[in-house]
Amino acid sequence: MKIEVVPVTPLQQNCSLLWCEATRRAAIVDPGGDLPRVLARLTAHDLVLEKILITHAHLDHASATAELADRYAVPIEGPQEDDQFWIDKLPAQAADYGFPPARSFVPTRWLHDGDRVTVGEVELEVVHCPGHTPGHVVFFARPQRFAIVGDVLFAGSIGRTDFPRGNHAQLIHSIRDKLFPLGDDVTFLPGHGPTSTFGAERRSNPFVGDAAQTG
Repeated sequence: MKIEVVPVTPLQQNCSLLWCEATRRAAIVDPGGDLPRVLARLTAHDLVLEKILITHAHLDHASATAELADRYAVPIEGPQEDDQFWIDKLPAQAADYGFPPARSFVPTRWLHDGDRVTVGEVELEVVHCPGHTPGHVVFFARPQRFAIVGDVLFAGSIGRTDFPRGNHAQLIHSIRDKLFPLGDDVTFLPGHGPTSTFGAERRSNPFVGDAAQTG
């Protein structure tokens, strides 16, 4: 498995190009915008786009999804269906925040806790992690010890929960009871900013680390 991050939109969201080295088949994870830049990397690596993966339906993660799916006739997998109300808001949100026009969509496949998705011969486990949004999912490549966590967890921080249907207690549960048990050695790519490991965040994250829970 290979992954390349392409920051997109004024919010510098970590859109990622993930591919199987054996088959050269790829997924674009969280296409929030700036498609020409993302697709240029697809071409540069001589990859075939197989599908789109969505962690959650906030504008900076999903606004270009419908356009990309139509252009390449590929399926959309994720998020979990409780995020449909965010998908429905995409056109209005794009106008409100000065983004290019965005269309709503219905995923080809809603994802749930314990599901598997494939990209070529790569298999990713799905972990439903509500809190930032109710339908947020995380993609975990167990053999590679790597996770794409969207806006659940960041290096030194956690996702916001002040949006509609955000839930702080749910978010803490998602991180501590669903992500941290995957292993301290797991490297994760957040929706914004640099990578970290679950172990580093468990030890030092001021919002969700061990000390924050016992202090």
